[in-house]
Amino acid sequence: MDRKSVIVLLVSFLLIIGWFELVKIMYPPPPPKSAVTSTNTVAGATNAAGPALTTPVPGATQWMAPSAQEELVVFETADVKYTFSSHGGGLKLAELKRFPKIVGNRKVTDSARVVTLNTKAPVAAMTLLGGDALQGDGLFALAKTDQGVRAEKILPTGLRIVKEFKPGTNYLMQVSVWLENTKGEPIVVPEQQWVFATATPINPLDKGQLMKVSWFGDGKSDAVAETYFENATLGCFPGTRRTEHTVEGKFAWVAAQNQFFTMAVIPKELAEKVYTRRVALPAHDLADVPKGDTAFAAPFGFQSSLVYPAKALQPGGTNAIHRDFTLYIGPKEYQRLARLGNQMSNELDLIMDYGGFFGFFAKALLLSMNGLHAFGLSYAWCIIAITIIIKLLFWPLTAISTRSMKRMSELQPQMKAIQEKYKDDPTKMNQKTMEFMRENKVNPMAGCLPMLVQFPVFIGFYTMLQSCMELRGESFLWAYDLSQEDTVAYLLGFPINPLPILMAVTMFYQAKLTPPSPGMDPMQQKIMKYMPMMFVVILYRFSAALTLYWTVQNLLTILQTKLTKIQDDKKAAKPEPKPQK
Repeated sequence: MDRKSVIVLLVSFLLIIGWFELVKIMYPPPPPKSAVTSTNTVAGATNAAGPALTTPVPGATQWMAPSAQEELVVFETADVKYTFSSHGGGLKLAELKRFPKIVGNRKVTDSARVVTLNTKAPVAAMTLLGGDALQGDGLFALAKTDQGVRAEKILPTGLRIVKEFKPGTNYLMQVSVWLENTKGEPIVVPEQQWVFATATPINPLDKGQLMKVSWFGDGKSDAVAETYFENATLGCFPGTRRTEHTVEGKFAWVAAQNQFFTMAVIPKELAEKVYTRRVALPAHDLADVPKGDTAFAAPFGFQSSLVYPAKALQPGGTNAIHRDFTLYIGPKEYQRLARLGNQMSNELDLIMDYGGFFGFFAKALLLSMNGLHAFGLSYAWCIIAITIIIKLLFWPLTAISTRSMKRMSELQPQMKAIQEKYKDDPTKMNQKTMEFMRENKVNPMAGCLPMLVQFPVFIGFYTMLQSCMELRGESFLWAYDLSQEDTVAYLLGFPINPLPILMAVTMFYQAKLTPPSPGMDPMQQKIMKYMPMMFVVILYRFSAALTLYWTVQNLLTILQTKLTKIQDDKKAAKPEPKPQK
């Protein structure tokens, strides 16, 4: 490779690595717009016994924290410590006792610090938004009961709001809410936003790239993430930043989640609208930042609500609003979510985003990995074992491909002669080339077939490893956390990750062993030869588990190529048997 090509590749590599940071400098995000309060009249929603029903403009009515001192009530189970707040009468914080906030080789001052959900969110979970008609001064009376916590408030309008929280096992919590009319005249209840959770970072190092709000309704799942709010053109050039998102349908569940944990709500009465708002969060606690690391400077979250329509309540409590919710507040473990989803018939496991064609492979690989782990293998060796099993399954196909490519390389002079002979007649040239291949029993697609067949497996691995809770904190050699990149040091602020580098080395060597396709010009051969550089750029900041899989896959392919060559050379050297007289 000439010097100019090396310089071009190096500059391209540096640009791709630093592109997103460069864009942030060139196009700094605008500050979030302040919320304004206004109301719109619901068309046709009038009541003879009371005023017209009104509903807030989406996103206009936001939470105003009370000035009074906050009262906190704590309720603990074996797995979770729940902290409830009098400000909004909801769940302020959930601390997952079994999961440390920081895993791997990074250490924190207090090792007892654990993963928290709804962390520093501006609104407690199950806070009711809807303007002064539903919030008042925002203060609730809290009381601890035998089964959980009760929050209650009576507004000046006579509307009584009661919430009962009953934490249970398996990271579940039952929530019942009532809205009752305690006066002698009708009360208009405007559109209600039940803020069930805010998706927040796992720890101070989490930049929120895998945070999202997902939902399942009308037989399919979908999600909204930071890419939507960035509103970037071609995924690179920032546009006008969005601050809110609304979707309508019939929703069986909605989940606010980060990479490994989620707060999901399952309403007994299907919600017809989900409203999500991007919110800025306070700075991280310094005590949570590992020594030698820097916290993400601009933490944010996605505050999400179930929205229910306006309603007029008649006196006497005959048509009070009563709703029941189930909250799941815990890890994104596929088998646990699938079991809960089967019990509630709502496909809760789709929180993992394992739907569709590639999701089938993701689920199969995860279940296989967990199955092997049950026999005592570490998760790293489970990945290696699965890679070996996949390679053995595709071994015959890869062997056929290797032999076909080798045969095509041997026939390259004759094929070039055909191309030169019929260069003025492309149709004739293609016809003669195909006839020549059929006569010599070679297939130009044979070299691509193994890659095409194994591609769904790779995408399945990628999908599975994106949110594989089981890998969090699992170590292998120098990699202290297989769910993250295997950084061993920093050079001028740039992470040194050995596994992607090893992956590139094995890809280069594999490309060297693979004969070029016939008819490929020298420039194309150079591009194919140095293609591993592109994969290093793409996968450099991905999880160590993914690059471990690809590195082992490359090593096995190299081994198979060499064994196939040795076997073919032995067959070629073997003398032909002499005919019997």
